[in-house]
Amino acid sequence: MSNSDVAELPVLRSGGVAPCCPPISAGELSQPDGERMAAMFKALSDPVRLRIFSKVASHPDGEACVCDVADVGVSQPTVSHHLKKLREAGLLISDRRGTWVFYRVAPSVVAAMAAMLDLRDRAAA
Repeated sequence: MSNSDVAELPVLRSGGVAPCCPPISAGELSQPDGERMAAMFKALSDPVRLRIFSKVASHPDGEACVCDVADVGVSQPTVSHHLKKLREAGLLISDRRGTWVFYRVAPSVVAAMAAMLDLRDRAAA
């Protein structure tokens, strides 16, 4: 995945989101599925990015301005760099309003990642 690629999760017509990849217990991941999921988990493996992601995800309005997540112990340009990495990995989506950029968690991205790691289907078999 290049730096300009943004991972996307397929959205189902029913309003839900399909996992980007089949459950890990369903069989081996394809190379593209493995790369897509690795990019998401890699983005979340940084403690600052994980804190930023949790601030956005837990924000009362469902979205957060850069100013709402800037207090994570690093400079504002570093926060912007981390937000860019989270967006490129498909974890956040952004919307510019005037001079401010607002971020929100991509629809059901956490549920899709959890579904990919779900081992219950295999245990039931």
